[in-house]
Amino acid sequence: MVPALRHDDIVLVRWGAKPKPNDVVLVKWASRPEQLSIKRVSHQVDGGWHVVGDNPFASTDSEHLGPAEVLGVVKARLWPRPTLRP
Repeated sequence: MVPALRHDDIVLVRWGAKPKPNDVVLVKWASRPEQLSIKRVSHQVDGGWHVVGDNPFASTDSEHLGPAEVLGVVKARLWPRPTLRP
């Protein structure tokens, strides 16, 4: 999810919240049940949600793994704290 989020960022997730297009969400994949991922919702499809990463050159998403199960919607990044840029 670079540049929006990076490895080791801490986020606040609202479990069970219903996503809408463009939301950042926590997902799991039927083909990789042990893996959790943060992705952006594109649209609902049969079997779950079509999700994509923000970096099209280095993202594994629904194009590769099929529909995802959305576990919750990311509401905020807690760490590192967001900063205002001039």
